[in-house]
Amino acid sequence: MIDDTLRLFALHATADFGAAVAAALGRPLAAHEEREFEDLEHKSRPLENVRGADVFVLQSLHSGPQQSANDKLCRLLFFVGALKDAGAARVTAVAPYLCYARKDRRTKPNDPVTTRYVASLFEAVGTDGLVTIDVHNPAAFENAFRRPTVALTAAPLFVDYVKRLPEQKFCVISPDPGGAKRADLLHGALEAALKRPVGKGLAEKRRSAGIVSGGLFVGDVEGATALIIDDLISTGGTLLRTARAVRAAGAKRVLALVTHGLFMPGAEAVLMNPAIDRIVISDAVPPFRLGADAARGKLDTLSVAPLFAECIRRLHAGDSLTDLLVL
Repeated sequence: MIDDTLRLFALHATADFGAAVAAALGRPLAAHEEREFEDLEHKSRPLENVRGADVFVLQSLHSGPQQSANDKLCRLLFFVGALKDAGAARVTAVAPYLCYARKDRRTKPNDPVTTRYVASLFEAVGTDGLVTIDVHNPAAFENAFRRPTVALTAAPLFVDYVKRLPEQKFCVISPDPGGAKRADLLHGALEAALKRPVGKGLAEKRRSAGIVSGGLFVGDVEGATALIIDDLISTGGTLLRTARAVRAAGAKRVLALVTHGLFMPGAEAVLMNPAIDRIVISDAVPPFRLGADAARGKLDTLSVAPLFAECIRRLHAGDSLTDLLVL
């Protein structure tokens, strides 16, 4: 049950997604002000009373189109601090895309563990909890934060999408060993939903000094529709390498199920490659970098706004989140 103590804010850079979450929650967005100064400094403040309130603040922390990831992170942190200073009882940051989540471990001597530093910043301004979806490494995410965290998964949406497809034979593919658990989650959910066996496969991936290599593939995809599952697409190189490997192994069709479509320069050419039939993304990151051309014709977008709305409702009510989480 939602009572009058709940406040939902969406910073301007995430206004459209925030409006969709608010509509799914059946509650209007709370009013706030964001001001820009001549020297590019800024301030944000709530325009509604938040004293004693349970506050949720939406801001997806991807770069562009008007602000960098750093800009968005800074604005979110400052706004959380302002809410705590205004007397909010609890402030939960809701970041559908969490910046710096890929830098969760040291791969070179003296490397930064940036995910942990970001967590420290959230803690420093008084953030009581953080919600995201399909973070790069859920275990590293949870270990970095000393506040309650929620790692949602888009797997149920992907399962519903696959259930509507006419094909009968599927194989879930992880594009690298690090994504094996994510693939296992989708594989189990898909078998339960379809009530028949679903294949599994794994592609090799090695990265060193920014160079990605590896071409081995293990799995039986002969005559199947290959479902490549990943947390994000950046340039699309990993996806294309995996798609070509499963095609060579006999896959009939190749679909990519990816939560965050960053689509950095070069990704548009990957989308157009005939090795990939369709790419399915969520609206946690809008595909603003893609032009209005044939690339968008191969793209399907699923809304995760209702999922975030349900999570917010349950957090506010103190209900269980078990069926929404990456476990």
